[in-house]
Amino acid sequence: AGKGFAVVASEVKNLATQTARATEEIQVQIDAMTGATGRTVDAIRSISGTIGKVGALTTAVASAVEEQVAATAEIARNTQQASSGTSDVLQSITGIADAAGHTGQAAEEMNAASGALAERTRELRRVVDAYVAEIARV
Repeated sequence: AGKGFAVVASEVKNLATQTARATEEIQVQIDAMTGATGRTVDAIRSISGTIGKVGALTTAVASAVEEQVAATAEIARNTQQASSGTSDVLQSITGIADAAGHTGQAAEEMNAASGALAERTRELRRVVDAYVAEIARV
């Protein structure tokens, strides 16, 4: 009976050692996953901050475009009022009108670019939201 107990005690000791090793390995894996999750959260926060900055810049660009359009409209009105002057004044007004047209075109292009930027920002937000949702499911 003494030998049987010694064999069982030896097996219990071996199992305890294996359990301790397995527990250590599990803890290492948990620590690695915790670190990776923390880095992912930091990256998502950084992306969200960048999206916020892009949104603010888009708003500023759109506001500047609106101001430029208003200024262009004012220039066009002033140009029409001044067109009743002499031929020299008429030539000057024609030059101003051309400049106003170019400014308006540039404003429209800037407005289109800000629209495209806003769409990209929305798409990036969708991608980030999907990524965050995927991380949350894991």
